[in-house]
Amino acid sequence: MCDKPDLSEAEKFDKKKLKKTNTEEKNTLPSKETIEQEKECVKSS
Repeated sequence: MCDKPDLSEAEKFDKKKLKKTNTEEKNTLPSKETIEQEKECVKSS
């Protein structure tokens, strides 16, 4: 058995055939104000 993977196909791969994609941030982190409001709500419960 061989410990190394077969990379022959990876060596032939042409990156130029890949399509360019644009990524968009969908899950933004809450603002500091929002976090403080949540903390206040938890404390008062």
